[in-house]
Amino acid sequence: MIDPLAAFGAVDIRAGTIVSAEPLEGARKPAYRLCVDFGPEFGVKHSGAQLTIRYAPEALVGKQVLAVVSLPPRRIAGFESEVLVLGFADERGAVVLVGPDDRVPNGSRLY
Repeated sequence: MIDPLAAFGAVDIRAGTIVSAEPLEGARKPAYRLCVDFGPEFGVKHSGAQLTIRYAPEALVGKQVLAVVSLPPRRIAGFESEVLVLGFADERGAVVLVGPDDRVPNGSRLY
Protein backbone atom coordinates (compact mmCIF):
# COMPACT_ATOMS: atom_id res chain seq x y z
CA MET A 1 0.00 0.00 0.00
CA ILE A 2 1.31 3.43 -0.95
CA ASP A 3 1.44 6.01 1.82
CA PRO A 4 -0.34 9.08 0.36
CA LEU A 5 1.64 11.51 2.51
CA ALA A 6 4.96 9.99 1.45
CA ALA A 7 3.88 10.07 -2.21
CA PHE A 8 2.88 13.75 -1.90
CA GLY A 9 6.19 14.52 -0.19
CA ALA A 10 8.06 13.17 -3.23
CA VAL A 11 6.53 15.94 -5.35
CA ASP A 12 8.54 19.11 -4.74
CA ILE A 13 6.33 22.16 -5.31
CA ARG A 14 7.95 25.58 -4.96
CA ALA A 15 6.94 29.24 -5.30
CA GLY A 16 8.64 31.31 -7.95
CA THR A 17 8.24 34.66 -9.68
CA ILE A 18 7.88 34.89 -13.45
CA VAL A 19 10.66 37.15 -14.73
CA SER A 20 9.93 36.83 -18.46
CA ALA A 21 7.25 35.44 -20.76
CA GLU A 22 7.30 35.24 -24.55
CA PRO A 23 5.52 33.18 -27.21
CA LEU A 24 6.96 29.68 -27.65
CA GLU A 25 7.57 29.43 -31.38
CA GLY A 26 6.98 26.01 -32.92
CA ALA A 27 4.63 24.70 -30.23
CA ARG A 28 1.67 22.63 -31.53
CA LYS A 29 -0.69 24.58 -29.27
CA PRO A 30 -0.14 28.26 -28.45
CA ALA A 31 2.14 28.51 -25.41
CA TYR A 32 4.57 30.80 -23.63
CA ARG A 33 8.20 30.27 -22.76
CA LEU A 34 8.47 31.33 -19.11
CA CYS A 35 11.54 32.11 -17.02
CA VAL A 36 10.71 31.66 -13.33
CA ASP A 37 12.97 32.74 -10.46
CA PHE A 38 12.96 30.19 -7.63
CA GLY A 39 15.49 32.01 -5.46
CA PRO A 40 19.10 31.21 -4.59
CA GLU A 41 18.66 27.46 -4.03
CA PHE A 42 17.11 26.68 -7.45
CA GLY A 43 17.81 29.80 -9.53
CA VAL A 44 15.91 30.68 -12.69
CA LYS A 45 14.17 27.76 -14.42
CA HIS A 46 12.32 27.58 -17.74
CA SER A 47 8.83 26.29 -18.42
CA GLY A 48 6.60 25.96 -21.46
CA ALA A 49 3.01 26.72 -20.52
CA GLN A 50 -0.28 26.95 -22.44
CA LEU A 51 -1.49 30.18 -20.85
CA THR A 52 -2.28 32.25 -23.95
CA ILE A 53 -6.07 32.27 -23.58
CA ARG A 54 -6.16 34.03 -20.18
CA TYR A 55 -2.81 35.82 -19.96
CA ALA A 56 -0.83 38.29 -22.05
CA PRO A 57 2.95 37.93 -21.65
CA GLU A 58 3.32 41.32 -19.93
CA ALA A 59 0.63 40.38 -17.37
CA LEU A 60 2.64 37.32 -16.33
CA VAL A 61 5.88 39.13 -15.48
CA GLY A 62 6.09 39.63 -11.71
CA LYS A 63 3.36 37.07 -10.99
CA GLN A 64 4.21 34.54 -8.28
CA VAL A 65 3.26 30.95 -9.19
CA LEU A 66 3.64 27.41 -7.91
CA ALA A 67 5.56 24.81 -9.92
CA VAL A 68 6.74 21.23 -9.60
CA VAL A 69 10.56 21.33 -9.62
CA SER A 70 11.19 17.59 -9.07
CA LEU A 71 10.23 16.27 -12.51
CA PRO A 72 12.81 15.54 -15.23
CA PRO A 73 13.11 18.20 -17.97
CA ARG A 74 10.91 17.78 -21.03
CA ARG A 75 11.45 19.05 -24.58
CA ILE A 76 8.61 21.13 -26.00
CA ALA A 77 9.01 22.51 -29.54
CA GLY A 78 12.81 22.32 -29.25
CA PHE A 79 12.74 24.06 -25.87
CA GLU A 80 13.72 22.39 -22.58
CA SER A 81 10.97 22.85 -19.99
CA GLU A 82 12.57 22.32 -16.56
CA VAL A 83 9.57 22.83 -14.26
CA LEU A 84 5.80 22.31 -14.45
CA VAL A 85 3.88 25.48 -13.64
CA LEU A 86 0.58 24.57 -11.93
CA GLY A 87 -2.93 25.69 -12.76
CA PHE A 88 -6.57 24.69 -13.08
CA ALA A 89 -8.72 24.63 -16.21
CA ASP A 90 -11.63 27.07 -16.14
CA GLU A 91 -15.01 26.42 -17.78
CA ARG A 92 -13.50 27.15 -21.23
CA GLY A 93 -10.47 24.93 -20.63
CA ALA A 94 -8.14 27.92 -20.20
CA VAL A 95 -5.46 27.55 -17.53
CA VAL A 96 -5.80 29.63 -14.35
CA LEU A 97 -2.43 29.79 -12.58
CA VAL A 98 -1.97 28.71 -8.97
CA GLY A 99 0.00 30.94 -6.61
CA PRO A 100 0.10 32.14 -3.01
CA ASP A 101 -2.37 34.80 -1.85
CA ASP A 102 0.49 36.86 -0.42
CA ARG A 103 4.13 37.11 -1.49
CA VAL A 104 6.43 34.43 -0.12
CA PRO A 105 10.18 34.03 -0.64
CA ASN A 106 11.01 32.53 -4.03
CA GLY A 107 11.86 28.87 -3.56
CA SER A 108 9.44 28.39 -0.64
CA ARG A 109 8.18 24.80 -0.54
CA LEU A 110 4.50 23.85 -0.46
CA TYR A 111 3.73 21.63 2.54
